[in-house]
Amino acid sequence: SKYLNIPVIPTVAVRAEGIKELKQAILNSIECPKKGRTITYPTNFEKAITDLQVLINEAKFSEHWPSRWFAIKLLEKDPEITNIAISKGIPAEKLNNTIASIERQFKEDSTMVLSEMRYGIIHGISKEFIKRTMTTAKRISMTDRLDKIFTNKFLGLPIFFLFMWLTFQITFSIGGYFAEWIDLLFGWLGDTIAAELANVFPEWLISLLKDGIIGGVGSVVVFLPNIFLLFLAIAFLEDTGYMARAAFIMDRLMHAMGLHGKSFIPMILGFGCNVPAIMATRTLESEKDRVLTILVNPLISCSARLPIYTLFAAIFFPKHQGLVIFSMYVIGIALAILMAKLFKGLFFKTESAPLIMELPPYRMPSIKNVFQEAALRSGVFLKKVGTLIFLVTVIIWALSSLPLGIEYGSEGSLIGQIGKFIAPIFKPLGFGFWQAGVALIFGTLAKEVVVGTFGTLFGEATLTQSLSQVFTPLSAYSFMLFSLIYIPCIATIAVIRREAGRKWALFTLIYLPILAYIVSALVYQIGKLL
Repeated sequence: SKYLNIPVIPTVAVRAEGIKELKQAILNSIECPKKGRTITYPTNFEKAITDLQVLINEAKFSEHWPSRWFAIKLLEKDPEITNIAISKGIPAEKLNNTIASIERQFKEDSTMVLSEMRYGIIHGISKEFIKRTMTTAKRISMTDRLDKIFTNKFLGLPIFFLFMWLTFQITFSIGGYFAEWIDLLFGWLGDTIAAELANVFPEWLISLLKDGIIGGVGSVVVFLPNIFLLFLAIAFLEDTGYMARAAFIMDRLMHAMGLHGKSFIPMILGFGCNVPAIMATRTLESEKDRVLTILVNPLISCSARLPIYTLFAAIFFPKHQGLVIFSMYVIGIALAILMAKLFKGLFFKTESAPLIMELPPYRMPSIKNVFQEAALRSGVFLKKVGTLIFLVTVIIWALSSLPLGIEYGSEGSLIGQIGKFIAPIFKPLGFGFWQAGVALIFGTLAKEVVVGTFGTLFGEATLTQSLSQVFTPLSAYSFMLFSLIYIPCIATIAVIRREAGRKWALFTLIYLPILAYIVSALVYQIGKLL
C-alpha cells in the first residue's frame, strides 16, 4: 500500500471476506482522493507517451483528462479516446506514426505491448510483497498444468463443446424425472378442483381454474427442474474458473466472425436471459463491437425457450432429448456467428481490439454459492410464471371462451379466429394450424408463454396427446427452430432500444422473423424431400 500510495484491501470473494473493508476504502478514496504511484515504462515507450502528451497539451483539452492517461489510452488504440483526440485537432497521421514506431520496435501490437509491460510490473510488485503458502503455490502449479489441456489450441474447443453437451445430457436426463412428477401433480390438481367445484361454481369459473390457470401455468412450471439444473451446471462451471477459460478459448472464433473476444461473456449470459446479456455488452470498449454483439445476442437460447425445447423433445424425440436440445443451442450459436460475419461486412468494417484478460486459478466451487446462484436465477423464472405468464394465460383463456356459448378453445372462439387468419403463413414451415400461430404471437411477450398457450388451448393434462396429433417430428423440429430465432420477448427489444437505439431495435424486429422463416422453411422442406 505504501509502495503504490493507495489502499490495498485483501479479499476472498467466494467467502465475502474483506468486502465491507473494500467498500469503505472506495468511499474514503472518493472523499479524500490520493494520487497513486506513477508506473513508468521502458525509455522508448515513455518517449512515445511524452510525444503524445505534447500533442494533447497543444490541442488544449488536457484539463478534462490527465494528459498521461489520455496518451496511454491512445497507445492502447482505445476507439472512443482516439475519436475524441482526432476531433480535438490531434493529427491522425502523427498518432498513427507514433503507434507504428512502437509496434516496429517491439514487433507486436501496441495494445499487447502495453498489457505485457503492465503484467510484468504487476509480477515484479507481487513477487516483492507477496509470500505464497505451499497450498497456494500448488494450486497455481495445478492451474498451469490444467490450462495446458483446457486452453490447448487444438483441444480447447472440443473440450468446451463436450462440457456443454454433458451439461444438457445431465440436465434433461435427471430433470425429466422431476418434470414428470410435477406434470402428474398439476394434472391431478386440475381434475380434483374441477370435480370438487362441479356442483358449486359455474362452468366458466371451473374452466378458468382448470384450463386457464392450472393448465397454462402448470404447463410452464413443469420445466422448473430442467431450468434449475441447467443454471446449477453453469454456476458450477463459473465457480471453478472454467468459464473464463471458455472466453479465452472462444476468442479466436469470435475474432474470425468479427466479434470481440469479450463478446463471449454476454453470449454465455444469454443462456440465462438475453436482457442482462445485452446489458453486459457495456464492458466492450468499442461502440461498434457493442452494437454487433447486441444484434446477434437474441439468437442465443435463453432459459425462456427451454420449456419449448423440453416439451417438444420429450414428445417427439424421447430417446434423444439431450442431443436435440443441444442442437438448438449449437444452431443458435452458429447462426449468431454467420449473422455477425454478415453484419460486420455490411455495417462495421473496423478491426476488433485483441482480448486481454486475467485467468483466475482453478478452485473447488462453493456448493452454497452454486446453489444460491441457481436458486436466484430459477426464482426469476418462477416470478415471471406468477406474474406475466399468469396474466397472459388468463387473457388467452378469455379469448378462447368468447363469444359466449362457443366451445372452449375452438376455431370459432376469438383466439381461434386470430389464429386462422395467420395460420396460412406458417404452412410452408409445417405448422399451419391456428393454435401454433396464436402461441407464437403470445410468445413475443415471454417465450415461456408459447408452452402456456398450448397448455391453455389444449388442456395441460392432454397436451402430449394433442400436440402429437398436429405435429410430426419434422414439423416439431421446425417449430423449435422458429421459436429459437423469431422475435425475442418484449423486454429484450426494450433493452436493445435502450442500449443500441431505436434504429437497431427496429432492425432486430425485422431481420429475426425473416431469418426464422427462411431457416425453418428450409429445414422442413428439405426434410420432407429426404
